Amino acid sequence: MDRLRRSRAGLLMLLSAGIFWFGTVLGSPAWAKTGITPPSSQPQSSTPQFQSPQSKSPQSSPSHSIQPYLDRVIRNITEFTLDNGMKFIVLERHDAPVVSFLTYADVGGADEVAGKTGISHFLEHLAFKGTTRIGTQDFAQEKALLAQEDGLWAKIQATKDQAKAAQLQAEFDRVEAQAAALVEQNKYGQIVEQAGGVGLNANTSAEATRYFYSFPSNKLELWMSLESERFLDPVFREFFKEKAVILEERRLRTDNSPIGKLIEEFLLTAFKVHPYRQPVVGFEADLRRMSRQDVYDFYKLHYVPENLTFAIVGDADPDKVKQLAQTYFGRFAKRPASNQTLPAEPPQQETRQVSLTLNSQPIYLEGYHRPALSHPDNAVYEAIASLLSNGRTSRLYKSLVEEKKLALTAEGFNGFPGDKYPNLIMFYALTAPGHTLEEVQQGLQSEIERLKTQPVDQTELDRVKTQARAGLLRSLDSNSGMAEALLEYEVKTGSWRNLFKQVDAIAAVTPADIQRVAKATFTPQNRTIGRVLSKE
Repeated sequence: MDRLRRSRAGLLMLLSAGIFWFGTVLGSPAWAKTGITPPSSQPQSSTPQFQSPQSKSPQSSPSHSIQPYLDRVIRNITEFTLDNGMKFIVLERHDAPVVSFLTYADVGGADEVAGKTGISHFLEHLAFKGTTRIGTQDFAQEKALLAQEDGLWAKIQATKDQAKAAQLQAEFDRVEAQAAALVEQNKYGQIVEQAGGVGLNANTSAEATRYFYSFPSNKLELWMSLESERFLDPVFREFFKEKAVILEERRLRTDNSPIGKLIEEFLLTAFKVHPYRQPVVGFEADLRRMSRQDVYDFYKLHYVPENLTFAIVGDADPDKVKQLAQTYFGRFAKRPASNQTLPAEPPQQETRQVSLTLNSQPIYLEGYHRPALSHPDNAVYEAIASLLSNGRTSRLYKSLVEEKKLALTAEGFNGFPGDKYPNLIMFYALTAPGHTLEEVQQGLQSEIERLKTQPVDQTELDRVKTQARAGLLRSLDSNSGMAEALLEYEVKTGSWRNLFKQVDAIAAVTPADIQRVAKATFTPQNRTIGRVLSKE
């Protein structure tokens, strides 16, 4: 789980330098409403971090075993699956009368077909617009106006007569205004806030969409009612208004951002077949063509019970949770999940490169294909990423920034743009004044070669293992972080229990493992390079 945080931290470093990735980036724990914020869209999560008493958390020194503490956490976890296929994971933590909720939809940018990119993220935005009962003054009247909107928009797209298009647009604007007058703005959010809810937000990534917030523990049934209704009976109102918001988001974070442009082109270069190459925010042309029916069809295909998993962490009674879940979420009819199979990315055969000349300081990116989170060597990749690029004690920072002063910052992120499928381990640097991208590249390659040819010192490796232990403990201390961690491992690896095996897996990594994986991964034929060159 700490890997997710490090990946996001790396992206936030890019953001702080005027850089952005196109999509939603997980925030800490629970990216913030992806579309509308940082990037990630994220990150940044407004979800509160409810801390468990520090006295209950074990120390994170290498000599102190955290297994007894983990065993206690595991004993407090209950899981059950409804007849329709929806799964719930409940972690009891009665430290405070609060509960964090996370809904994990197993669908994201990688599940989109060509020509429909950005639809997962669009749906995430629309999921806050309400239902037939929430967010409207008169749904019967509103429904008719929404149908008129869609019909007029389709005619505008079809006509080539400019005068006719202008006439249709005027009529569309009139109908849209009538529909808007019936909307009770942000009604869903108001209900949550008035009941004491905090952190209402969501995010979309390449492989999932997450919805989350926290409530006082006596509002469990209200969450069940609201969350089930918005996915059982959604109304995608204000569709065209929200499309304009997303197009502006894309302009700000991709089209007008040097790093945004570079990342988009980089992934198109690194991935030739797998849909990880697609921007989560979507291509502009796809967004402009997208209709309300497109989003509704996508929702019907992918938001089926089998694709929805829920985590409830905090002051909750598992028996009560199960009873209410059957009452509210049991209303969803069982439907088969999409049997869509994503194309596998073929092995890369040579170094690929992409360069952009922009009004920007020079930026260097380098990435290598690596296997998915579920691969047996995942812990080795975690250790490698930490050694090379996790903070100011990492090799890249000490070498490129502190010693050689080639870069203003040197970082990395593992599992990009996602880790459910084979992905990338990446490194980046912002070139320091007076130095070149070539110098930065040589400095980075020098550290990679050292990792391949010289066994890692055991003391340095122990530091990485301690960081992994501390990272898991940090996620355990937060209700919302714990909810996210449990669902990431449940959906991507088949069991939330694998989260608690991660520390042991990293603890078992040896210097020989690191050399073996580094030699196999960091090869010229497996490398993609991206550069932003400054305009003279």
